[in-house]
Amino acid sequence: MAQFSEETSEDGSFERQEDEFRQWVKPGGEFPPEAGRYQLYICKACPWAHRSWITLRLMGLEHAVGISVADPIRTDDTGWAFREGDGHGPDEAEGFQFLSEAYRLSNPDFKGRVTVPVLWDKQTRRIVNNSEDDICRMWADAFRPLAKHPVDLFPESIRDEQDALSEMIYENVNNGVYRAGFADKQPAYDEAVIALFDALDKLEDRLAQGGPFLFGERIVETDWRLFCTLIRFDAVYHGHFKCNIRRIIDYPNLQAYMERLYREPGIAETVNFDHIKRHYYVTHDDINPTQIVPRGPQTVIRE
Repeated sequence: MAQFSEETSEDGSFERQEDEFRQWVKPGGEFPPEAGRYQLYICKACPWAHRSWITLRLMGLEHAVGISVADPIRTDDTGWAFREGDGHGPDEAEGFQFLSEAYRLSNPDFKGRVTVPVLWDKQTRRIVNNSEDDICRMWADAFRPLAKHPVDLFPESIRDEQDALSEMIYENVNNGVYRAGFADKQPAYDEAVIALFDALDKLEDRLAQGGPFLFGERIVETDWRLFCTLIRFDAVYHGHFKCNIRRIIDYPNLQAYMERLYREPGIAETVNFDHIKRHYYVTHDDINPTQIVPRGPQTVIRE
């Protein structure tokens, strides 16, 4: 049985649902950028939510936007929940027990899968956006005047090349691991996993020729897009999602690149391997029916 049957095609391919909420925070609009008005709902296990959290922190927006962290264990009946625990807790913004409450308030007819991240407007009590791509752009643009230490995550001088590389990484790496892991027929898995490792091979070569980051010395949003998949790869995607042709630690340049990003100020504390491993191995019970969480790997980041 497919993990998400409604997002699985007849040929066994995983086809991710479209993001439901795509409105924008912008000056003069329905949702203006105002400190204290918005709440970001995340789970530390989710790579999409992780990227939205990292970019918020890089911009210095923690004072302007609240954060609620869900339990990494998501269940089919209740979805993302806000429970007291190590590294997560109750929702102090709205008192939601489950993130699905925010979805129902915003659209009572919503029937899809409840996902993170979510950017919530506390004034209108509606979801503004649940696309990590849009949210990262908003931190960099609309919220820039509120940022304590704004950084240029989307340099105009490399816009076209950055957009193209981000799209390639999304299709083949970020979503590629899910297309491999959630495939329920051999050809669909084979196609996804081959495309994934072809992309990783190309990124390894790119870093060997340029580096230390994807666009030389500067760190842009595309780097964080890739980082959030790489940091999870050896811990969960290699085994749980059968992405086991190679590990990231087998790629000298990708491994060193991932470690450089991990050691950027404030990044290591956003990485929670306990949340990551328990989420994937316990939540995806169609893939891992025993829900046993493996003890390894011992090394993801080298000392």
